[in-house]
Amino acid sequence: MSGPSTRASRIASTRRRLIAAATLVLAPAVTLAPSVAAVEPPVGEEPHRPLVHYTPEQNWMNDPNGLVYRDGTYHLYYQHNPEGDVWGNMSWGHATSTDLVTWTEQPLAIPQTRDATGRSIEDIFSGSVVVDHGNTSGLGDGGEAPMVAVYTSAYTDAHPTLAGRQAQSLAYSVDGGTTWTKYAGNPVLDRESPNFRDPKVFRYTPEDGGEPYWVMVVVEAIDKEVLIYRSENLIDWTYLSTFGPVGATGGMWEVPDLVELPVDGDTDDTRWVMLVSMNPGAVAGGSGVQYFVGDFDGTTFTPEQLPDPGTTPAPGRVVADFEAETWAQTGWDVTVDPAVESGPFGAAPQPGAWPGQQTVSGYLGERLLNSFVDGDAAVGTAESPEFTIDQPYLNVLLGGGRHARIPGGQLGNEPPSGALLWDGFEGDDTGGSSLADLGWTGEGDLAASDSPSAAGGEYALGQRRINTWEGGPHGDANTGSLTSGPFTVSADHLSMLVGGGRQDGDPLLQVQLLIDGEVARSLTGPEDGAMQWRSWDVADLVGQQAQLRVVDEETEGWGHLTLDHVVLGDEPARPRSDETTVNLVVDGDVVRSATGQDSEELDWVSWDLADLQGQRASVRVVDNHRGGWGHVLVDDVVLSGQPQPRGLERHQWLDWGQDFYASISFADMPDDRTVLIGWMNNWLYGTAIPTSPWRSAMSLPRELRLVREDGQVELRQEIVAEVESLQARRDSVRCGGLRVRDGRTVALDPRAEAYTMQVRLRQRDARRSSVVVQADAAGTGTEIVVDWEQERLTVDRSTSGEVDFHPTFAGSASAPIQVRRGAVDLTVYVDRSSVEVVVGDGERVLTSQVFPRLGQDGVHLGSEGGTTTVSRLRVRPLEQVETRPVRGRECRASGRG
Repeated sequence: MSGPSTRASRIASTRRRLIAAATLVLAPAVTLAPSVAAVEPPVGEEPHRPLVHYTPEQNWMNDPNGLVYRDGTYHLYYQHNPEGDVWGNMSWGHATSTDLVTWTEQPLAIPQTRDATGRSIEDIFSGSVVVDHGNTSGLGDGGEAPMVAVYTSAYTDAHPTLAGRQAQSLAYSVDGGTTWTKYAGNPVLDRESPNFRDPKVFRYTPEDGGEPYWVMVVVEAIDKEVLIYRSENLIDWTYLSTFGPVGATGGMWEVPDLVELPVDGDTDDTRWVMLVSMNPGAVAGGSGVQYFVGDFDGTTFTPEQLPDPGTTPAPGRVVADFEAETWAQTGWDVTVDPAVESGPFGAAPQPGAWPGQQTVSGYLGERLLNSFVDGDAAVGTAESPEFTIDQPYLNVLLGGGRHARIPGGQLGNEPPSGALLWDGFEGDDTGGSSLADLGWTGEGDLAASDSPSAAGGEYALGQRRINTWEGGPHGDANTGSLTSGPFTVSADHLSMLVGGGRQDGDPLLQVQLLIDGEVARSLTGPEDGAMQWRSWDVADLVGQQAQLRVVDEETEGWGHLTLDHVVLGDEPARPRSDETTVNLVVDGDVVRSATGQDSEELDWVSWDLADLQGQRASVRVVDNHRGGWGHVLVDDVVLSGQPQPRGLERHQWLDWGQDFYASISFADMPDDRTVLIGWMNNWLYGTAIPTSPWRSAMSLPRELRLVREDGQVELRQEIVAEVESLQARRDSVRCGGLRVRDGRTVALDPRAEAYTMQVRLRQRDARRSSVVVQADAAGTGTEIVVDWEQERLTVDRSTSGEVDFHPTFAGSASAPIQVRRGAVDLTVYVDRSSVEVVVGDGERVLTSQVFPRLGQDGVHLGSEGGTTTVSRLRVRPLEQVETRPVRGRECRASGRG
């Protein structure tokens, strides 16, 4: 596992039983608290708290660790921050279950290690747990077999001898996995590497009947390698082989697993499946899990088949290939950053990577457009000559940063027109007035006389701004508030530049607008040093007296806010579009836009141009991002008669959705089942999802199997049958033979917040068929779409509810599917904050987090371009909720135009 910079909260974890109430309660909308946080709702009734997915009662969780079955109990250990709701203080949390679906949170299992002064010297990263039945480790006490955890010791800079290293260590339990003792001889496997992590250990028995031994698969994350070791005793390890880099290599490799599965249930015909998580650069963006089917002989894993790496473009007219030796020869209009010589595009297309850049791959020919000149700091644009759109598709090879265009945004940082309050905090000509001189008051560590500051906050205008880090003696540990004197709301919009940490819950980190001392508007920071324009519509407050208050109650990482240039005006500020994009421009307007995947590996993007035929257009590349992954890679731009398949889709993905990562399988499962759980989140936005006081959930457990189809051995997945024990005795909706005509929708009421839906869609003559779950009365929600012509399934959460908490969250995930006899079968698992879609017999799974608003609780069926037949639809609530069955006639009666 890996993680971002840390921030901690002041809440301790407690033990609880994760069982929701028998009666489902609609989740209320999230409300922003005044200066003192509101009372938290009871556990299980918070907005977005899942009903049937495991979450800790509070604080941060990521990778599942040490999944193991022992004496009738399933153990789920996991990466956990016991002190806050973002990544940090990494320790192992623990939960148990007797049925795989109802979990009890247990006390912290393996805490991070601190020295005598209280400084952390070792974080407990991901790993696995085995039951050492023969006590091969010698760690047992003569009673029952010990449980042994093999985990990564991530030694902090404070460690006296191993600072910065990642090595493999042991802990053991002799009481059934409740309490753990770290092995005195740790680490047991050390390569003196900073990125050697995530061991998965299993018992291997040679086919020739030799003595069994322990096998470890573990990654060198940056090198994209899985290393394989063996041991007789879990303590002394011998290197066997290396697998990789192969397959998808656009990001770090993490959390490997290696499992043996029978083909079509035949135990005499087995294959091994290597699972490897990758971040970033997965098929849906950010984090994901790929797999390889092959053979393991006890020493080496050999895949049966690797994807064709072919990047050959579909036939068509090449608009650009960047093979010229100067920009003038290409005809492109290139603008550069005046602050950086030749930046960001250089004097010509670049032959590969620039100095200091990671290896660039996936481009064609010798050269490409690469805006990494002098690192990520430079910005600029490059635009092609105009061309006529005379083909139905434009295919572009694209890589680099994942920073999407903000519609309506600006590439500059211009403030809106209007009245600038408090002179933008610039003060007078002699050095500036303090906030106290401007009528502000301070509380706690934040004295008004010590602000504003001349430091911090990228994109601040002028020389001075409010910065709660600089405004007191303790940096991020400062707490307090700064409150302005009263002013009259004299225009419809109040805009400002805001940066710093993001925290809407307890403790607060907010800019607040006060009316009569009460919070009328509030916002938090972007968890970024770059300040961004934010605006409130205050038309309903015009004429009233107001105050602005900055509240900082956060004391850990990103525990500060920056504020500058507050403007009252008739129009809101245009946000700065810190994008790294390629865009299609027609008549000066951007009509298509795409961004990279935070990867130096280029992949194809295809735009359908059916509505633009005959028009003149240009391609505009924009690098307007000065931070991490602030560059664009572009190669061949081709007008073609067919879309170019994405290179990432040639690889095998365990899940095609955005929110499934770091999956590992249970050890010692009864009946030789292979069951795994994944982290239902994504490192792109995981620390920003709008949940409190916990953050992150686990997926529903899945069972893996192999089938032979068309001569190939393929992986299938299904949600474990144990989930059926949560189902109500009767369906809440049942439909059959329902026709949905072009442009019409049918509305259904599932009468539950968590449910399973089984639906068979038949094309008839439709072009697209849709099922919208968690839909409001207008049909707005999470859209599951079958494109019959392209044979693709898409889960689109663009209008699923709360989507604007992070710029990478909104959007869709898509997968190729097989349409069989004109029909597609879907099984959909809906919970308060997730949608898991299983296609067919498990050939594809797409997992997405969603955060619906109050009133988004229905189901809508739709059809485009013709009629769709819903041959079968069943909705069955989860959590044993008693519901009244709705028959097909009632279902049909709810259709609307």
